Amino acid sequence: MGLFGSKKKSDKPVAVGPPVDPHWVKSPVGNFYKFNSLDPEDLGLEGQSAVFVIWHAGVKPGWVYVAQTGDLAKALHAVAQEDEIMQYDIRGGLYVTWSLIKQEFQNGVVRYLTNSMDLLVENPNEPGMKITPVPVFAPGMEPKKE
Repeated sequence: MGLFGSKKKSDKPVAVGPPVDPHWVKSPVGNFYKFNSLDPEDLGLEGQSAVFVIWHAGVKPGWVYVAQTGDLAKALHAVAQEDEIMQYDIRGGLYVTWSLIKQEFQNGVVRYLTNSMDLLVENPNEPGMKITPVPVFAPGMEPKKE
């Protein structure tokens, strides 16, 4: 799914219904942000409630981590201290995007993305299986604008 897929079949429940475009944030030039070049404070991300996705590029790209937060700047700084996530930077660079999804839908969006992506790092605060998945397009899979 998204920028790169997985051929593995999964028994994880995925919500039924068409995904919606969460309007994943890109840089002013239309590219996703390189994680190590991002300054959350310069972008005004302090106190912003959002869902964010991190992935690595390279020869065999992969989804790394998905989470939600009430303070995006703080969460991105915390992720930068996590060796389990940062180890993937050498595989073509880490990239990040986020969406300012309403807080009441964030758990469902994280649940859907977690179910549909083959993540390399498990989120210790991942919403439980009882949360109803909210289908969204993964970064890079948004419908083309006409």
